[in-house]
Amino acid sequence: MKMGQTYPAPAWDLPHRHGGHLPCQDCSLSAFRNTTVPSSLTPRSMDLRPCRTMGSMFRSEEVALVQLFLPTAAAYTCVSQLGELGLVEFRDLNASVSAFQRRFVMDVRRCEELEKTFTFLQEEVWRAGLALSPPEGALPAPPPRDLLRIQEETDRLAQELRDVRGNQQTLRAQLHQLQLHEAVLGQGHCPPLVATDTDGSSERTPLLQDPRGPHQDLRVNFVAGAVEPHKAAALERLLWRACRGFLIASFRETEQPLQDPVTGEPATWMTFLISYWGEQIGQKILKITNCFHCHVFPFEEQEEARHAALQQLQQQSHELLEVLGETERFLSQVLGRVQRLLPPWQVQIHKMKAVYLALNQCSVSATHKCLIAEAWCAARDLPALQQALQDSSSEAGVSAVVHRIPCRDMPPTLVRTNRFTASFQGIVDAYGVGRYQEVNPAPYTVVTFPFLFAVMFGDVGHGLLMFLFALAMVLAENRPAVKAAQNEIWRTFFGGRYLLLLMGLFSVYTGFIYNECFSRATVIFRSGWNVSAMVDQSGWSDEFLAQHPLLTLDPNVSGVFRGPYPFGIDPVWSLAVNHLSFLNSFKMKMSVILGVTHMAFGVVLGVFNHLHFRQPYRLLLETLPELVFLLGLFGYLVFLVFYKWLCYTPASAASAPSILIHFINMFLFSQSPTNRPLFTGQELVQSALVVLALAMVPVLLLGTPLFLFRQHRRRSRKRPTGRQLDEDQTGLLDSSNASEAAWGSDEEKAGCPGPEEEAEFVPSEVFMHQAIHTIEFCLGCISNTASYLRLWALSLAHAQLSEVLWAMVMRTGLRMGNKIGVMAVVLVPIFAAFAVLTVAILLVMEGLSAFLHALRLHWVEFQNKFYSGTGYKLSPFSFAVEE
Repeated sequence: MKMGQTYPAPAWDLPHRHGGHLPCQDCSLSAFRNTTVPSSLTPRSMDLRPCRTMGSMFRSEEVALVQLFLPTAAAYTCVSQLGELGLVEFRDLNASVSAFQRRFVMDVRRCEELEKTFTFLQEEVWRAGLALSPPEGALPAPPPRDLLRIQEETDRLAQELRDVRGNQQTLRAQLHQLQLHEAVLGQGHCPPLVATDTDGSSERTPLLQDPRGPHQDLRVNFVAGAVEPHKAAALERLLWRACRGFLIASFRETEQPLQDPVTGEPATWMTFLISYWGEQIGQKILKITNCFHCHVFPFEEQEEARHAALQQLQQQSHELLEVLGETERFLSQVLGRVQRLLPPWQVQIHKMKAVYLALNQCSVSATHKCLIAEAWCAARDLPALQQALQDSSSEAGVSAVVHRIPCRDMPPTLVRTNRFTASFQGIVDAYGVGRYQEVNPAPYTVVTFPFLFAVMFGDVGHGLLMFLFALAMVLAENRPAVKAAQNEIWRTFFGGRYLLLLMGLFSVYTGFIYNECFSRATVIFRSGWNVSAMVDQSGWSDEFLAQHPLLTLDPNVSGVFRGPYPFGIDPVWSLAVNHLSFLNSFKMKMSVILGVTHMAFGVVLGVFNHLHFRQPYRLLLETLPELVFLLGLFGYLVFLVFYKWLCYTPASAASAPSILIHFINMFLFSQSPTNRPLFTGQELVQSALVVLALAMVPVLLLGTPLFLFRQHRRRSRKRPTGRQLDEDQTGLLDSSNASEAAWGSDEEKAGCPGPEEEAEFVPSEVFMHQAIHTIEFCLGCISNTASYLRLWALSLAHAQLSEVLWAMVMRTGLRMGNKIGVMAVVLVPIFAAFAVLTVAILLVMEGLSAFLHALRLHWVEFQNKFYSGTGYKLSPFSFAVEE
């Protein structure tokens, strides 16, 4: 049965679904936005209990649209408390208003200015080599009156820090100048006392003497200073060429490195002393040294004067060091205050800015006495929301009011997760966030994803290593050092530690089924094959054994095959030369069985979506035809596999027909004379199944569009001529979810079904959508079934790579030495190489490959049977920092 030739697209060719926000329609109570709060709407009179409990992972929670009436005096406190709780997601009621024209824009700007000052203070703390510790405890958003105090203290600290830092830089620069001057005077340059050249053959002596005489009475002048070492050679060459040799220059490196005033790092300098004659030469020298940014200092000719100047410089340096020390001590005090006050200020101002940004999304009533906000909130959190608003607004004298309102927009999706389920929910959300209250695949992914991974990665040893690695991360998950690690690869592994734990555990399980531990078979139970019985009854002689290196165990011989192995593959197959053919047949059929079961389970999950969204007609017009088509063709293939396994014994195995040929003949409505049927009437059953499957195609293609079209025609005839506004007003305070049925499909637009939506029913769009769905499902059943053969291919590749690694590394090392001492010495590097290659190739590379293929099987083959992934997450307004 060779089905590997119809292999699907590569694993990286995955569809990408974007879960974006739906366009917000102005469907709320616009009449309340510019009016005062009705006196009848008191918090105690509002019934905010949810209609039903939807708090499980199997479906997203019920989310309600609420309208908040916040008194102006308590609006800041109320929103701050909501940020601490993280219950609601605010809707922007001022989308048409520019960000610079909103009510609290000046407060937001003040917070942003403070954040810039905080950034300056934080950089200064880091520059001093200090660290900012996180604030202890939960800090609430400060009241608005504290903003001025924080701003004044911050500006004062920043100004002090700028002044002290500036004074420090100035003192360091002065100290550096004094130290350079000391180095120049104390370097030991010896100026010439006579400006004559005693060596007539010197290259620096002018060839022609001045006709006016040697001018021995001219005064010798000096230029002394310091220059950076990498500029010294260029400075010396330029001086010689510009002055044509009428100077004497001496360059020496400082004995001790000097501290740079800017960077604070030690650096060496080159001191120089230049002797020259004449004013013009001196002007050239000064210009050249200025171009090279040299530090030029006065240089006395007399030794006593230089010694006195050196002592004076040393005294000034000592005094300057004392002043610099006091300055740095004061700077450390200022930085200590910054280090203590900055972390809580950063948290508080960040919360304050978030509160004002949320208040900017609220509209103002006509009397300017309250702010009106709209927000999404989980239905189970409505009592907590009401209590929080009452507690926050109690000091203002007027209680805040929360009011549940209907809406035609699709609500956001909220699925609560914990440490264990977060990674599995992330796999689902990476494909696309689910629509509101559709079936969530994450609970089933907890089991199916690690299992399908383990089918491709089945090995006891490799799975155990992965399990232990994940277990170590799980046990150390509460340690601060583990949580604070910033390595991106480590954070990726740590975030999916529970996923890795189950992947390793399931890999151990499938490894026992495959009977592979680092590619070696283990004998846990007694083998079902008896070699001695074959030897006793076959009459193998010594000559026969010498001529036949390969012996065949015949299960038809009495006593040779004693029964199946209790669990997994019999270890005797690891010694057989045809074990690869046996495992290929087993794993290929297993892949088809798992694939058809997985896809059928996905189709069945769609039933819960249709029932929840009140669309029972889809059970007969979509789910039933899909199941008949899938199970009538590929479910029948699974039936043939099990039937052949159960009904054919080793005695009749030689005459067993080919399932593949029967499956091909099923679509050709023919039979092969050389391939006898598996059971009586097989040809009739196969023809009936193909006809039934083909008959489901027009039902799937036309059933839903025709039903919706008929329903639309019926509603159009019964539509009343006038509209009663009282019905809209009575439904205003109704907390029931009357619009859930409209979010159940893509054909019916999201929203409450009303006359306007019914008039916009376009049959061509519905027919087109259903045609695409029919073609995708029918062709997908074929391609997706073939796609599950990757389970067989990846499992075979993993087993063969493990076998090759063992044969080329460990087996070679075990054969290198016969003595125990030699083997112990040889096996140490051999085992180290085997361990490194096992982790790098089989665990990391093969594990990543199996992970990506399991990801594709869930996204493409499983989730597209029932999961649309076109929703958007509920992003509550919260001050909490996500780990």
